[in-house]
Amino acid sequence: MHLRCALALLALPLAALAADKKTVAKTPEAPSAPIRLSVDLTDSYRHLVHGTEIIPVVAGQLTLEYPEWIPGTHMPAGPIAQFAGIFFTANGKPLGWRRDDVDMYAFHLEIPAGVSEIEAKFDYLDSTDQRAFTSNNLAVLEWNSTVLYPAKIPVAKIKVTPSITLPAGWHGGGALVPTNTSGNTTTFETTDVETLVDSPYIAGKYFHEIALAPECTPKHFLDVAADTEEAANLPKATIEAASKLVRETRPLYKSSHYRDYHFVLSLSDKIRGEGLEHHQSSDNGVELDGYSSPAMAVSNADLLPHEFTHSWNGKYRRPARLYQPDYATPQQGDLLWVYEGMTQYWGNVLSARAGFWTAENYRDALASSAASLDTRPGRLWRNAEDTAIAAQSIRGGSQAWVSWRRSQDYYQEGELIWLDADTTIRKLTNGQKSLNDFAALFLGAGGDTSAKVLPYEFEELVKDLNQVVAYDWAKFLKDRILSHGPGDPSIEGLAQAGYTLVYTDAMSSYQRSGLARRGTVDALYSLGFRANREGVISDVYMDSVAYKAGLGPGIKIVGVNSTAFSGDALYGAIKAAKGTDKTIDLLVAIGNDLKTISLNYHDGEKYPHLVRAEGSPAYLDEIIKPMVN
Repeated sequence: MHLRCALALLALPLAALAADKKTVAKTPEAPSAPIRLSVDLTDSYRHLVHGTEIIPVVAGQLTLEYPEWIPGTHMPAGPIAQFAGIFFTANGKPLGWRRDDVDMYAFHLEIPAGVSEIEAKFDYLDSTDQRAFTSNNLAVLEWNSTVLYPAKIPVAKIKVTPSITLPAGWHGGGALVPTNTSGNTTTFETTDVETLVDSPYIAGKYFHEIALAPECTPKHFLDVAADTEEAANLPKATIEAASKLVRETRPLYKSSHYRDYHFVLSLSDKIRGEGLEHHQSSDNGVELDGYSSPAMAVSNADLLPHEFTHSWNGKYRRPARLYQPDYATPQQGDLLWVYEGMTQYWGNVLSARAGFWTAENYRDALASSAASLDTRPGRLWRNAEDTAIAAQSIRGGSQAWVSWRRSQDYYQEGELIWLDADTTIRKLTNGQKSLNDFAALFLGAGGDTSAKVLPYEFEELVKDLNQVVAYDWAKFLKDRILSHGPGDPSIEGLAQAGYTLVYTDAMSSYQRSGLARRGTVDALYSLGFRANREGVISDVYMDSVAYKAGLGPGIKIVGVNSTAFSGDALYGAIKAAKGTDKTIDLLVAIGNDLKTISLNYHDGEKYPHLVRAEGSPAYLDEIIKPMVN
């Protein structure tokens, strides 16, 4: 019998451990000594992570919390269902515990007299699907999956000394500072739980740490691990663009808010893709050929610039109610159109300034964002602010009817709002000022600082915009975040930037690479639906040709005009029907039933693009010009 099972049989009676709801508990104090947390990744090849914590305690009732509201996810995403094999001991004797009846992330214990520390042992059972972070070749550890902390205490006040044990032959890196390595175990300097959870660690058989822009201070690194050595050796162009990205942020934000910065980057077809911001690092995950394939590189180009920008916008400057003292207090996301939307704007601009994208790539990406909003029927009933407020309920949801329900549109709609703000500043000041000035003022507030949080509310945005140029910015912003469709008022920002949104029958390389990456067949702006490679429809626009014909999510297209379904077959049928009176006949499976649905559509393929509006200032071209030669 496993030792942990034997200990379980000896566990103390649990009924007495339930919290007395009538007792007013005294606010607990932070432990007098650091928690010692040890994480063992040697079983990561079978998706199993072991954890041990030595937690300083005092006699009496103790509640430990497992992180629930994870910063950057904007939702209660702590993977509590995968946290298992939990055993506590005190002075070598088993210590019983009871989960809270309401808060599934809380564990109640009664600490006996004379006990100054307890030991917690547990396992994290990683996924074996697309959300896995472990494999036989690499692992990316987000520490929130392997830590317990005393409840009701600000996590920034709880000290912790972490260590990690790797499989033989593995190496790793991240923002935590190592103090000692013994064999395969590395111990890091004592920090606090907030910083620990904010500092992902990457390790693998094929690991490289690459110094970026070595002349810049603070220092910046790409910590890369991949499924193969070939993939871990990033293309020279990617490294050069990452170095240029570092150089471009200094004149833009005129500050840094970290000791050093680490781009944690995994390249794998075995573990999850990722894009999660942290203050002194970011967790980035792409496909194995995510940068070696030119098409994939275009599709992934905005990842590193977006997550890097979050160090300023989202981590340092954070909406006040998105920053909570612990991971049990719910976050409030009404300002996510700033947190994510402005990051989407600057991340994409920096992708072009740093050379991850060409100017054409940038325009095509912006056209895709603009088109998705300008035609999105869900804007009729749900404004941008509501997508932000409801982020916890719509983030990562189903794609079925997503254009009607709306998803995380505060990214794209926020991007257009901030483009509109940028061009408005340029217009009001005859090109003498821009949103660059606002970024330096708002995101660079206080100059260089340590990794700390400077919260804000809506009023500070307005105040700082007015410092750049006087205008009714409160009305400007509210008109956009509270507006409803049809159409998106921030499309005006494109015209003001010197470009017009148009639709042609030519798919851009940016659009093609994105569809290939996602395995999507796109007829959204023509017939009104998207499907996967197998023909299963994922989304249908309300009142589109497809909607009126009776198509909906989950219906599978089996054939197109008497040929088997494929993306090319569908695109060919749309093209062939243009300017004719021929219908596009789809053989579809609805459950076990087969039927033919005819689409009466004759306007050809439609894909969004930006074209230059002659006679107006080309602000968009100015916006993406590099600030560093």
